[in-house]
Amino acid sequence: MNDMNGLRLLPWPSPEGKPCYLATDDSNSRLSRKADEIEALQLAMGAQLLAHAGALLDEDNATSGELRFLARRLAEALTDVLRVAESRGGRLLVHGERGADERNRTDQ
Repeated sequence: MNDMNGLRLLPWPSPEGKPCYLATDDSNSRLSRKADEIEALQLAMGAQLLAHAGALLDEDNATSGELRFLARRLAEALTDVLRVAESRGGRLLVHGERGADERNRTDQ
């Protein structure tokens, strides 16, 4: 959830390339679960790509075309991972704020 407006940043952009958000308090809703699945897939793909990058960079005979292709895929993966981090970080802030509110009520 975004701490400013209670919206979850989804792990995919709109057709125009703009951020997509979900307004729900149900982290087990169908769309929330789908977003969780996509985030997990994006992170796994990024990890696989990173392993491939390490192998390719260890080769002395990698072509400039291969390296450019790798750089493009790494940039795409980094974009996905940063979106996941932003989304999850926003949700941690909201959950942390709720926890602080609950602690304040029990301390009084």
